[in-house]
Amino acid sequence: MNKKTPNPIDVFVGSRVRLRRLMVGMSQEALADRLGVTFQQVQKYEKGTNRISASRLQAIAEVFRVPPSFFFQEDDAPASFAGAGQPGDVSAFVSSKEGLDLNRAFLKIGDARVRRSIIALATALSAGEQAGERTQAGDIPELRI
Repeated sequence: MNKKTPNPIDVFVGSRVRLRRLMVGMSQEALADRLGVTFQQVQKYEKGTNRISASRLQAIAEVFRVPPSFFFQEDDAPASFAGAGQPGDVSAFVSSKEGLDLNRAFLKIGDARVRRSIIALATALSAGEQAGERTQAGDIPELRI
């Protein structure tokens, strides 16, 4: 392996740090302040350019209130969803702007019935898309709460 090429494990762990940081809405600067490093160092951690030591990973886990094992998990999907798409689809979506916005909004919904209705709506829409049907505004099922 070339010395200048980041180790794939370091890149993966760094991407998980970035994912969690974005999920909680924290800037690189804020994380750097909590860790006592520069934001450039956080950037290097997230890219996998610089390796994260065990003690630093523990500190990052404490900041984000997750176990250190979070940074080694393939994704956050339950086992039943593991085969739903390509590996990393969940992580890639959740770290996108749309995924973060959707996740934040969804978590603010306190009513379990409303959350289940939203899931049912998304499932119905995706089933139509997978079947090759174009979804029109009139085709969207009525949301019942």
